[in-house]
Amino acid sequence: MLVRTEKTPQIPRKPMTVKVHSPIGVATVRWCGDPQEADGDHLVEWTVDEDILWGHNTQAVALAEPELREEGSRVVMRGLLHLAEDGPCLELGDSLVLFDLASPIPVSVDGTWVEISVEADNVALYPYRT
Repeated sequence: MLVRTEKTPQIPRKPMTVKVHSPIGVATVRWCGDPQEADGDHLVEWTVDEDILWGHNTQAVALAEPELREEGSRVVMRGLLHLAEDGPCLELGDSLVLFDLASPIPVSVDGTWVEISVEADNVALYPYRT
């Protein structure tokens, strides 16, 4: 996904964060690239260090369009959920975000639109190097 990032005020002894402006929304997340390159346009990969827990942080939604947004200290990602052999993934715009499961997901939700809400500290961006 091509995004524009901008440094946020940094807190000592905390990971670097950036405000990421994507085609589907805006959120503040951890930056896992070179701190000198935190401001700018980047192709990125998303990682989420929080498991999907169906009915708690993940739910089906009626609105069929991708979105990225903040709700308090959480990042909400809306996209198509795919249940693959190696684990669930969320089709978030033109990116795929891989997840681990905290509990089983009903097979019937494969290919449905969902929102996944995770702590912002658990979402990170890695600049993609070609």
